Amino acid sequence: MSRTVLERFPAGGPRGSWPAEEFASARRDEGLPARVVMDLESDAFLVVVEQRSADTVRG
Repeated sequence: MSRTVLERFPAGGPRGSWPAEEFASARRDEGLPARVVMDLESDAFLVVVEQRSADTVRG
């Protein structure tokens, strides 16, 4: 599995604001299985989509 980062959002947003979650929700409404993860090194929220790699064997 590999991940594609769709967007990055700084972790220091205004209180009560969830732009990464809102962006991910809009992508899910479009049919993409987007989710939010935290990148501790850059102190940012990432909206990612996990994808199967081409060499994954189906069983």
